Amino acid sequence: MNKLFIILIMLYSSFSISDDFDCKYAMNSMQISYCAELELTKAEEKMETYFIKAKQHHSEDLQLITAINKAQDAWLTYSEAQCGAVYTRFRDGSISDLMEISCKENLTKKRTYEIWTDYLTYMDGEEEPVLPDPQEIK
Repeated sequence: MNKLFIILIMLYSSFSISDDFDCKYAMNSMQISYCAELELTKAEEKMETYFIKAKQHHSEDLQLITAINKAQDAWLTYSEAQCGAVYTRFRDGSISDLMEISCKENLTKKRTYEIWTDYLTYMDGEEEPVLPDPQEIK
């Protein structure tokens, strides 16, 4: 239900917010949520890049690839449930969508960092990580 609502808002937003809208000037709930969705999309794209690279980096270890996929599936389930609960907490207010989107962005950034530390860095610290620290990239 939440996804359908967000899709409807995004469709509505696409008609009322131009592509060149500057998020610095977001004033109402629709504009703020639109801008938050843009940030969430960037965070999800970065996580996907790190996730794919982690699996490529460990491609010779099929048992690890299976475990990484299982962990990611479990994380996606957790993220949906957690942020759905946040939405429910604020369901009676106009801020509910923004709170859910912000929750997803926050968890996505944390997950990206976990993927980086667990699968794309080296324990000895002597070798450069496979990808840069995602927290240092804006």
